[in-house]
Amino acid sequence: MNFLKLNWKDFLLGSEDWSFLVEVAFRTFFMFAVILIGLSILGKRGVKQLSVFELVVIIGLGSAAGDPMFYKDVGLLPALIVFTIVISLYIFVTKLVGRNKKVEHLVEGKPVCLIEDGQFAINNFAKEPLGQEEFFAELRNYGISHLGQVEQAIIETNGSISVFYYEDKDVKYGLPVLPGALDKQVTVIKEPDHYACVFCGYPAQLKPVNRHHCPKCEKDKWVKATNKKRVR
Repeated sequence: MNFLKLNWKDFLLGSEDWSFLVEVAFRTFFMFAVILIGLSILGKRGVKQLSVFELVVIIGLGSAAGDPMFYKDVGLLPALIVFTIVISLYIFVTKLVGRNKKVEHLVEGKPVCLIEDGQFAINNFAKEPLGQEEFFAELRNYGISHLGQVEQAIIETNGSISVFYYEDKDVKYGLPVLPGALDKQVTVIKEPDHYACVFCGYPAQLKPVNRHHCPKCEKDKWVKATNKKRVR
């Protein structure tokens, strides 16, 4: 019964009148046009994978566009001023970035090498907000089944990953990245074979031993390595 007594006008419109719906429609069309114009001015960099700087710009534009669409007490002119300032700052900083490498690195960041010579660049990898399984999933998207196929993998400033492969004749033994591969990790080496360190990907040909510490990272967990060629 309380549900039937609900004030549907307040529930649907808040403190506004039905006539405000027409104004909302106009505001939405107006701000939609402003957004399209703004993104056109920004160019392709505004709509592809975004760097941190570009993401800040897009969030700023979205915030400026959203409120005027349905808040009556937010005028359209202040939103236009915000758009103008944000886009002007974007153009200014973009030109500055193109002229000064220090500013570019400060605003955009630097590309970071995550794999080098078939092994994790562990100091670099630890600085990136990227989990191992998430990174493995990215590698699998490139048709990579183990690290020995990769000469270098670099995370770019926009978050995408660039991969450079070994030729088939140069593929090394490496840490497998297929799902479930790390479930078979061991600390006791029971049979001679090629193994890879679970933590850094260092490959080694090991003999039976109770415990073997990786010479690169000092960890002691291993999985069997593979040197399969990449399937294209």
